Amino acid sequence: MTQLKTIDQPQKDISGSEEDLYGADKITVLKGLAAVRKRPAMFIGDTGKRGLHHLVYEVVDNAVDEALAGFCTKIQVILHKDGSCAVTDNGRGIPVDIHKEEKRPALELVMTMLHAGGKFDKGSYKVSGGLHGVGVSVVNALSKWCRVEVHRDNQKYIQSYKLGKVEAPIEVKGKTRKTGTTVRFLPDKEIFRFTEFEFDIIDERLRELAYLNKNLEIILRDERAGHEREQVHRYKGGLIEFVQHLDETRNALIPKPIFLDGEKEGVPVELSLQYNDSFNENIFTFVNCINTIEGGTHLAGLRAALTRSLNQYAVKNNLFKNSKSGKGTFSLSGEDAREGLTAVLSVKVADPQFEGQTKTKLGNGEVKGICDSLIMEGLSDYFERHPGVARKIIEKAELAARSREAARKAKDLIRRKSALDSASLPGKLADCSNKDPAFCELFLVEGDSAGGSAKQGRDRRFQAILPLRGKVINAEKARDDRLLNNNEIQAIITALGTGYGGDNDNDEEESGSSADFNIENLRYKKIIIMTDADVDGSHIRTLILTFIYRKMPQLIHGGHIYIAQPPLYKIRRGKTELYAFSDEERDYHLKRLRKDGGKDSKIEISRYKGLGEMNPEQLWATTMDPDTRTLLQVTVAEDAGAASLFSRLMGHDVEARREFIEANAKNVTFLDI
Repeated sequence: MTQLKTIDQPQKDISGSEEDLYGADKITVLKGLAAVRKRPAMFIGDTGKRGLHHLVYEVVDNAVDEALAGFCTKIQVILHKDGSCAVTDNGRGIPVDIHKEEKRPALELVMTMLHAGGKFDKGSYKVSGGLHGVGVSVVNALSKWCRVEVHRDNQKYIQSYKLGKVEAPIEVKGKTRKTGTTVRFLPDKEIFRFTEFEFDIIDERLRELAYLNKNLEIILRDERAGHEREQVHRYKGGLIEFVQHLDETRNALIPKPIFLDGEKEGVPVELSLQYNDSFNENIFTFVNCINTIEGGTHLAGLRAALTRSLNQYAVKNNLFKNSKSGKGTFSLSGEDAREGLTAVLSVKVADPQFEGQTKTKLGNGEVKGICDSLIMEGLSDYFERHPGVARKIIEKAELAARSREAARKAKDLIRRKSALDSASLPGKLADCSNKDPAFCELFLVEGDSAGGSAKQGRDRRFQAILPLRGKVINAEKARDDRLLNNNEIQAIITALGTGYGGDNDNDEEESGSSADFNIENLRYKKIIIMTDADVDGSHIRTLILTFIYRKMPQLIHGGHIYIAQPPLYKIRRGKTELYAFSDEERDYHLKRLRKDGGKDSKIEISRYKGLGEMNPEQLWATTMDPDTRTLLQVTVAEDAGAASLFSRLMGHDVEARREFIEANAKNVTFLDI
């Protein structure tokens, strides 16, 4: 999980004056790649850490497309000492011959023009991840310099670029028997806030791609001083090894993951799934190696087929212990069938249509039926050949069904409380007066003392406060019935207004008609977790994040979750008060005060150990005022990596947690004991 620092900015008056007349002379035409440099976030999401690493992914995706087409078996990514990154593949090499219509070399067009590439011609690529044809040209535009080396037709070609523009014509640099492309680029410091690549972030994505493309070898090498290391990814088992990696800290219920593959109507489908003794589901879906974090029609097909195949097999073999429930014949719900499930679904679609808030939800209607049919047939056949495995899965699902009845009562109570009528909201919630979610934010505050200060110091117009007493129940190790009976969890769900859970086996995933959770009912645009800057505060923050990630991941994917950054120190000299949010900032303030005031100046340093130590005015000025505060936005760089991390930190495997702490102890900058 990646946290990106964002600083709230005060709202500006955008009303125009009589002088601001809108005429033809106000129209600006941005030619070539100028639009990319002018508005980079439109193309790569942002200009922070996430956008920086997106440059690497764009180039790697082109190489993976060559692998999908059957022409590439090896990809190498090198982080060079000068801060640049090079991606090399052994594919066919970007064409260098002259384009008939544009009268320019194809390589030059690919590197300097938007929407120029081979992805639009299905004769060149049957399926691909980079469908928009803007990837490598955007990388070029946002780089201080870029150099491309192409091995093709027994010749080695080189061309260099600066700020997206061609520096010189393509040069022939001798003979070669190899084929492939190397793209090396240096991110432009004028564009990005961060220009230092992080090995682990890139490695997580490359690992994922290697799992999705079995036998494709992907190498990541770091040559930077003090960071030298290399990681090689090549998985013969493909999705089977992916599922085993995701479940390495959990206890498997069946001997080895189930694997299914098939093709229908030109759509190849691969699925691997495993059941473990946890209570959460972990389903990861991919279309042409793109992580569809919002699911879509392929996920709907998987869910429907899984539930139906388990019910049919159980009824056929009389496996349900209680054939009757309170309402007609007993059957498993989708939630029951997916408890403890870890699955990876990968489909290849020639013309995928994406939708959703992050444009990562598959919308192709025909894919649901294809996945449903292939998976239903495959699972039914597997269960017939492995009755012992089928029995274990059904026993777990039936146990989940029993707890579902208890959870349903708590869920119904929460649903009734989640109405917008303020009288039904949690009693300890201090709501804001504005009822438009776009302008409202909710602070989840640790403890009644800090909650009291926050209530007094807030701006009542748009800031709501919900104090949380004690530690929230661990969602990694509890079923829904226990979660929903927890007072703090009930208060959070009710305050948010979104509802909770639901069975999403139908097409209308998370639309409100087939699922209890509905993000359209969210009452606050920002949910800000505000805890003490000590070990207990960190633990409470992690518990809240675990609950949100496991049970309401849409809030994270939608960009609604933030972490407040209260100061660690108050530095005072006379009437001057300064706040420091890190040891480095504390030292900077001390150095400046001593320089300005001389050696005899008395400086007092106070270390805040809790939010409750700050009075309302201090809490507002340092942590809650949008004009001065600093927030960390919680985002997920790689969903599979985040799921594995939460399982490692908050699951039952103590040894895995100890290993993680030991491996990352060197990264701790402050430990409050």
